[in-house]
Amino acid sequence: MDVGIQTLFSSHGWEGITDGQVYREDTQLAVLADELGFDVVWAVEHHFYDYSFCPDNTQWLASIAARTTHVDVGTAAIIMPWNEPLRVAEKVALLDHIANGRLRFGMGRGLSRREYSHFRGIEMDESRDRFDEGSTMVAEALRTGFIEGEGPYYPQPRTPIRPAPERSFEGRTYAVATSDDSIEAAAKLKAAMVMFADRSWKTRLPSIEKWRAMYRELHDAEPPPPLICDFVYCHDDAAVAAERGPRYMATYLESVLEHYEIMGDHFKGMKGYDAYASAAGALRRMGSSGFLDGFLDATAHGTPEQIIAKYRARWELLGPFEAAPAFRFGGIPIDEAEACMRLFAREVLPELKTWS
Repeated sequence: MDVGIQTLFSSHGWEGITDGQVYREDTQLAVLADELGFDVVWAVEHHFYDYSFCPDNTQWLASIAARTTHVDVGTAAIIMPWNEPLRVAEKVALLDHIANGRLRFGMGRGLSRREYSHFRGIEMDESRDRFDEGSTMVAEALRTGFIEGEGPYYPQPRTPIRPAPERSFEGRTYAVATSDDSIEAAAKLKAAMVMFADRSWKTRLPSIEKWRAMYRELHDAEPPPPLICDFVYCHDDAAVAAERGPRYMATYLESVLEHYEIMGDHFKGMKGYDAYASAAGALRRMGSSGFLDGFLDATAHGTPEQIIAKYRARWELLGPFEAAPAFRFGGIPIDEAEACMRLFAREVLPELKTWS
């Protein structure tokens, strides 16, 4: 089983923390991941708010690649509607050279109305079309070494990518996929499906199976394991884990509700966000406490033995998957986050590595 770590670059939940401290702490854990035997360091792209802020994950990952030896680096994800495809292709090709082939390239289309509002000239209801157009251009550029496009958003004359890509990105391409049209886009891109541990896995299984079926139909090949971005609190004392884990996750969930406004009605009628409009209604009926219960059920917190059992149940339901647990979220002090990560690496990681 492939197990990485997810870096969030969040300040929500930490009293008086500076942006510089956020980056020092996430960088500390990323370098530690190499030492502890994790497979990849994944970095998000977000902007402007304490929920998460990493305006250029390729730049940060280049620094991590230079400070590590074994661990891969991955974008989870580059938000395509916020980025010019030509520049994405150049940055990804360059980072792959810097990382000596240790790059995994993940793409997404963005869900936060607050973030979209600051990108002038980019409307949120254009995100589906912008993603489809831009992601196809970049995938082809990384395959051929040239980028071109005739679409309405990114008309691009044929242009060489320098430094030229030297390695295939097949098997190293990922796409965030929650809604039906995103699932279809991921399958078309021959990309591994990326999802977040935020709700019942039984309800997520039909989406995963739909992506697998489309992948087989389009490419006449077996799909790779999906990537699950998780939230983990690991402690060797069950009582401590039961008290602290849900508290930190509840704090993180506060920032999710604020940042994404996922219980709001703004998704209604917005092109490409029909699934979120339906989910918002269900969440309003459920309430924030019900949402927290579902979130805690989907994520993994507890002793190493409890976390292994939770991952095993997920594996038996979904089949093989890649995991990207976040260890720093919701105000967890850095020493505590590092202790959780070290315990996970010592007691949980060796067991997960035997699963195939």
